[in-house]
Amino acid sequence: MTAFDDRQNAFENKFAHDAELQFKVAARRNRLTGLWAAGLLGHSGDAADAYAKSIVVADLAEAGDDDIVAKLLADLAGTSADEAAIRAALAANHAEARRQIMETM
Repeated sequence: MTAFDDRQNAFENKFAHDAELQFKVAARRNRLTGLWAAGLLGHSGDAADAYAKSIVVADLAEAGDDDIVAKLLADLAGTSADEAAIRAALAANHAEARRQIMETM
């Protein structure tokens, strides 16, 4: 193997690792945000976990956060949460999710 092949393999491995890390952080962020929303809806225990999982699945519908925000806005209608609060929760939970994932590595 040449030095170029080694560099190419290293780059591909780093890219795969970074993509996996981003996916894990996004999934954990969505779960944490789902638990936050479940609390606003009065869910606890298994119901809260199930709701958090539904938020994780909702993110798979399309790229970006708009699908999650739309679901949460619809689900949280009648609560004090608006789009700004949802986006703030997503941002705060992103930082927490990254911290949690990095601790496990």
